Amino acid sequence: MFYIYLLKSLKTQKIYIGYTNNLRRRFEQHNNGENKSTKFQKPWKLIYYEAFLSKSDAMTREKKLKHHARGLIELKKRIISSLDGNGEG
Repeated sequence: MFYIYLLKSLKTQKIYIGYTNNLRRRFEQHNNGENKSTKFQKPWKLIYYEAFLSKSDAMTREKKLKHHARGLIELKKRIISSLDGNGEG
């Protein structure tokens, strides 16, 4: 299984988008400071993920979310309560 995920920094409120084949391990790496692009913004909270059977589908989705603003804007609209931190619908 392959995953794209959105993390939210509890320190800076920044959103990070990533891709992995092991979501649990990758989340732990972010919170342990093992990723140089996210280590200064930890701790992180997992706020969203999508699962894919195909690695190429997951990578394509990650790229679209990172490089095409419209896709991320639409996703943020769908998960607004999660982004706000209350998780209530």
